[in-house]
Amino acid sequence: MADPIVPAEALALQRLYHWERSAPDQVVLTQPLGGGQLRHFTWREVMDAVRRMAAHLQGLGFEPGSNIAILSKNTAHWLLCDFAIWMAGHVSVPLYPTLAAGTVRQILDHSGARLLFVGKLDGWEAMRAGVPAGLPCIAHPLAPESARQAYPGWDDIVATTAPLPGEPVRPADELATIMYTSGTTGAPKGVMHSFGTFAWGVRSGLKRVPAINQSARMLSYLPLSHVAERTLVEHGLLATGMHVFFAESLETFTADLQRARPTVFFSVPRLWVKFQQGIHAKMPPARLERLLKIPLLRGIVRRKILGALGLQDCQFAAGGAAPMPPDLLRWYARLGLDLIEVYGMTENCGISHATLPGRQRPGTVGLPYDGVQCRLDPLSSEIQVKAPCLMLGYYREPALTRETFTDDGWLKTGDKGALDAEGNLRITGRVKDLFKTSKGKYVAPAPIEDRLVMHAAIEACCVTGANLGQPLALVMLNAEATRQALGGGRASLEAALAQHLQAVNQGLDPHEQLECLVLTTDPWTVDNDLVTPTFKVKRNRIETQFAARYESWVEARRPVQWLQ
Repeated sequence: MADPIVPAEALALQRLYHWERSAPDQVVLTQPLGGGQLRHFTWREVMDAVRRMAAHLQGLGFEPGSNIAILSKNTAHWLLCDFAIWMAGHVSVPLYPTLAAGTVRQILDHSGARLLFVGKLDGWEAMRAGVPAGLPCIAHPLAPESARQAYPGWDDIVATTAPLPGEPVRPADELATIMYTSGTTGAPKGVMHSFGTFAWGVRSGLKRVPAINQSARMLSYLPLSHVAERTLVEHGLLATGMHVFFAESLETFTADLQRARPTVFFSVPRLWVKFQQGIHAKMPPARLERLLKIPLLRGIVRRKILGALGLQDCQFAAGGAAPMPPDLLRWYARLGLDLIEVYGMTENCGISHATLPGRQRPGTVGLPYDGVQCRLDPLSSEIQVKAPCLMLGYYREPALTRETFTDDGWLKTGDKGALDAEGNLRITGRVKDLFKTSKGKYVAPAPIEDRLVMHAAIEACCVTGANLGQPLALVMLNAEATRQALGGGRASLEAALAQHLQAVNQGLDPHEQLECLVLTTDPWTVDNDLVTPTFKVKRNRIETQFAARYESWVEARRPVQWLQ
């Protein structure tokens, strides 16, 4: 928890001034506006808008270090907003753009936010009830029309405010942001990071990723309120001056990728699986495998597939935020795309471990980044890490902060792990996710879930069953499988999943083998509180909602059942 030692020129505001002086005409942000229109921002344009909004914020008279919230999907103005908050001397509080109104209210109240920036949102009409009456708001240019009508607009403020002069800076140990976790285990917690923790973290990360440089291109689409996008995209941009493209919508995502042709691409496992399933829908797996074994055709097939994904120029591809199934890593490797698996959490800027290009060890998250120390608790096998990028603590939660650190200053990750002979870290589950069957045997659900989600029909799953004879799994079907089930294709779907269950069970120890799969066509969403904004399943909510029915599913003695 000590202040990180980084040179002053590596801090966020100093990096902005560096690019303003050295590359004013370089295009760094590309924002789709809809209807095929794009807006490109140079560093000169970025800094002009940031300076004007920073001057406006200072003119509001908030005391230095006030918390200012951002509620928006990823846009160029999200970044401009964050930079302006910092330049004005304040602290940014980003909110996930998919939160329910109650969680919006909880975070705004807990953080004591003095102002809210409202940006591009799909569900604003439902969210706005969570905004406290009387809280000042500013609408981004791509905010919903109702927000732009109700609040002062960004463009109007920028047009009528003189730019803030000079180069105001913030010291490394000063609070920069409060990032609220996505709440897999309960209420969101406000993780505090300084300018120094982020600067140290991104410098350490870039040593592992030389492909991120001034000529790199990235597509920003995972929430900027999440630590992975904040570190890799926002602070990667500040460190290297790369070109960041933004996605317009889920419907245009393929076109957005094709436009950006990213040289660096990061995604969660769920999307990498969707990419794979999309390819298999056009080319059956057996045929693809045959073509990849033909030397004369292998290169052509690989280029065609990666080109269809928009990843033909990708030099560095990574996955994280959840375990990457080893079979998925091997499949992409056969396409010539070595997926790097990264491991980290909000509490350490996402900087902990990563595998090395060309040295994949499927099933592990690789070696620690430079400057990161890792150890396993001798009793629980909990992973503990120490580095200058550790959080300052949880906002207004001193007791919880103390519980999260050991007496000698190591962060307790809550994850269980093991080390191989080379020192690569393997995540074996969550300390609190382990459950015991009625036979007294412990089950770690995460590795089993990794195998289950490899079936093309499965969108998400949760292995559970404390105090049952054998565990079971609740399975959410994806859209295509849901259409099949509702269209009279249940029998064939059940047969395919029963076969998949049998194959998964053959690779498990007897006490881990699943009694059955319970299928649902109802989506698990943020709105029904079964997943987080980063699509992690809320295991505790699954337990609360369905545990009373576990025994009846076991007693039915059918390998595949339906949640009615």
